[in-house]
Amino acid sequence: MGTRTRAILWTVLAAQLAGCAGAPSQPPVPHPTVAAPPAPPPVPRDEATAAAIEAVLAADHRTEASRSRDAYRHPLDTLLFFEIKPTMTVAEVWPGAGGWYTEILAPLLKGGKLYAAQMPADPRNPYVTQLLAGFGARLAARPEVFGNVTVTSLGPDAWEIAPAGSCDLVLSFRGLHNWMKLGYEKEALAAMHRALKPGGLLGVVDHRGAAGKPQDPRASNGYVDEAYAISLIESAGFELVARSEINANPGDTRDYEQGVWSLPPELRQGNRDRAKFEGIGESDRFTLKFRRP
Repeated sequence: MGTRTRAILWTVLAAQLAGCAGAPSQPPVPHPTVAAPPAPPPVPRDEATAAAIEAVLAADHRTEASRSRDAYRHPLDTLLFFEIKPTMTVAEVWPGAGGWYTEILAPLLKGGKLYAAQMPADPRNPYVTQLLAGFGARLAARPEVFGNVTVTSLGPDAWEIAPAGSCDLVLSFRGLHNWMKLGYEKEALAAMHRALKPGGLLGVVDHRGAAGKPQDPRASNGYVDEAYAISLIESAGFELVARSEINANPGDTRDYEQGVWSLPPELRQGNRDRAKFEGIGESDRFTLKFRRP
């Protein structure tokens, strides 16, 4: 990929994340019909891991702003659904500047390993530069918490999020719609597939679009049809294991001027209808678990 093309891609991403999501560059495509997989036997609750997660959630390195999101993001139940264990090697893809899940995963995985795959550095892009600097400063400030984190990259010309076949679990929280926006969702999923061991798990959470409506292939409003997401991820060589409604929010109507970013925590419409959006809370999200065969 040429230098000019890469610069254009990152400019598009910065615009979206700054609140300037534009019109789709491709026509909407019908969402596929994906049958639910046979219900797997319930995974017994891992009480030791649950206790370890609860201890991390209560730890003093977490800010009040972070804690306020727990009611919407359900980290305990979400991570248990993804079958995390404290001794695993895990890759978190695009944790963002704040690393909301990183601050949970890093201390939880003290007996394992955590890769944090961020956007590739680009000195010409102020948004990316600021994001990486903020995340790096966060890790450096608390080495006793984040000392086992290795920062890698996912994006143009940087597709090794972890050594090939090294990960027990790869996690993506609200990232798929961004890769769709940039047009390299297939490359991103292929990178996750390579990083996983055979039998390793992929956990995906993202903003759930309205069922039955054609999917904008660039996900310009931030929402992704669940069946479309499943079909896309299966086409990358994964097998759907289970779905969960842990992160569902039936109050999300998905019809906002600023797309999903109208809702908390972004609240991009400012004080206009703020009480309404705060009353809705964070978006309705699908929670999907896949396996690399």
